[in-house]
Amino acid sequence: MPMPPLEIDRRSPVPLYFQIGRRIEEAIERGELAPGEKLPTEIELAATLDISRPTVRRAIEELVGKGLLTRRRGVGTRVTDVQVRRRIALTSLYDDLVAAGRQPLTRVLRFGTDRVDRHAARMLGLPGTEQLVHCERLRLADGAPLALLRNWLPPRFADLTADALATHGLYRMMAERNGRPAVARQRITAKAATPEQARLLDIGPHTPLISMQRTSFDSTGTAVEYADNLYRADHYAIEVTVFNR
Repeated sequence: MPMPPLEIDRRSPVPLYFQIGRRIEEAIERGELAPGEKLPTEIELAATLDISRPTVRRAIEELVGKGLLTRRRGVGTRVTDVQVRRRIALTSLYDDLVAAGRQPLTRVLRFGTDRVDRHAARMLGLPGTEQLVHCERLRLADGAPLALLRNWLPPRFADLTADALATHGLYRMMAERNGRPAVARQRITAKAATPEQARLLDIGPHTPLISMQRTSFDSTGTAVEYADNLYRADHYAIEVTVFNR
């Protein structure tokens, strides 16, 4: 579809780059710019709007930083696929995708019930030599790689199977075993993708990823999960509601 008109107010105190970025963002939200659609070049946008190219470039860079646009040499600037916007809540990514009308698909990359990992054991409050249930999964949304999910669970979940993990959400299966996470402590940072992670997630090497480490506890306060997950920043966003005290 053609690029919708971008109206800017030169008399407004709002910077032109911000106005342009906001107009493009609104067009994406209204569906006037579809996922995967290619935008005009910086030169074309600058000529159309009669503004400088650096102003256009800054607007585009702001939207790339938000994960709404992607830029690749030889490909141009395109609207990213729809992001999974996830509120901070102790829910399963699998269930969140279903609730959002997306089609989740899971590929189990590794699974075992006798994994020894001192760090994960410590996070679960167990001896470092304890054998843990470990699974590593690639989660896709509508066929596109979205996240690498790496989980360690205490031995009480040793009856889980790789086949079940490929078709069901982990938290649902934990709940069926009286181990539903009730509260968690998590840390969110950013990291660059390794070559192997980039291959699995279909992104370039060293692309920034959202990194989340989480220790979950059941209603009795017992640790039931340690997770170290990675998410594509161009397809995944975390929403937080904050309050003024």
